[in-house]
Amino acid sequence: MNMRSCCTPDSPTSDRSQKQSEAAPVPQEEIGALYDSLAPAYDAWAFATESKARKRALELARIQDGEVILEVAVGTGLMFERILQRNLHGKNMGIDLSEGMLAKAKERARKHADADYELSLGNAIDLPVESESIDLLINTYMFDLLSEEDTAKALSEFARVLRPGGRMVLVNMAHGRTPMSRLYEHISRWSPRTLGGCRGVEVAHVLPHHGFAIDETEYHQQCLFPSEIITTHRA
Repeated sequence: MNMRSCCTPDSPTSDRSQKQSEAAPVPQEEIGALYDSLAPAYDAWAFATESKARKRALELARIQDGEVILEVAVGTGLMFERILQRNLHGKNMGIDLSEGMLAKAKERARKHADADYELSLGNAIDLPVESESIDLLINTYMFDLLSEEDTAKALSEFARVLRPGGRMVLVNMAHGRTPMSRLYEHISRWSPRTLGGCRGVEVAHVLPHHGFAIDETEYHQQCLFPSEIITTHRA
């Protein structure tokens, strides 16, 4: 496993536990409505704090035109639009819990009418997708919203829909490695909805339990916001 760092040097793991907390800061049944309300301003936030990690994740995905690609939690379609540009001759599917976010994603996707795509409401813990049908699964900033129980359910679903050897790229809010970057974790504790219910999580350690082999991980910071990119494949 290769660990890289962008914008800040690597630092040793702290003594405090980095295990994902059992409970999610915002109940899962409230996430859709929360992100409906955040949809109008979400792109500005994403550009300022997440755009570099998304760009790097797309590079690491190594999309080959003609693949079957699923993006879970498409949000406003920032990543999905770039997927369409790279996979014009493949099949592209995206789901999200929020109708407001999905509406913006559909607006972006209409610019690429030549691409084969489908965007729909859906839940990561019950994917409306056939088993072993996906070549590449991309998921950004979702596990930092989930409880430990729902994380396990989502990863089981991801393993189910990926073909043997199928690739997966995950991006999540990470635990900050500098005092200033930990500001976001303090905010997430004081006011979870301010950060859309996100908090720093560590997912890599549970992936092998769900049949995934980790290829590499990278840590990135943008405007002090900490992100982790994990590239992995179904073993």
